[in-house]
Amino acid sequence: MNIQDYIREQVSAHPVVLFMKGTPQFPQCGFSASVVQILKQSGLNQVAAINVLENDELRQGIKEYANWPTIPQLYINGEFVGGCDIVKEMFENGELQQLLAGIVEPRA
Repeated sequence: MNIQDYIREQVSAHPVVLFMKGTPQFPQCGFSASVVQILKQSGLNQVAAINVLENDELRQGIKEYANWPTIPQLYINGEFVGGCDIVKEMFENGELQQLLAGIVEPRA
C-alpha cells in the first residue's frame, strides 16, 4: 500500500483524524498541542491521531494529500478541515462545533 492509500484509508475509516507531530498526550509542537486542546474543548474524546514524526514518507505524503504545506492537519468525516489557524478560527466562530455536532457525545 502506498502512502496516499494509507492516508485515504485513515481519513475514511475514522470520523475525526488528526495528522500531528507527536501524540495527543505528548504533542511535539505547539500547533499540534493547540489543535488537540481545541478538540478537547469542543467535547471530542476520541480522535484518530497519527504521529507524522514516526514516518518521513507519511510526513511528506500528508502535505501532498491535502496540498497543504503544514502539520497538523485535521480531517472530519473524510474532509480536510485545515491546520491550526483555521481550526482555531472555526472554533472561535462556532463552525467547528457544528462540524463535530454528530460526532461529539453530548455531555451528561
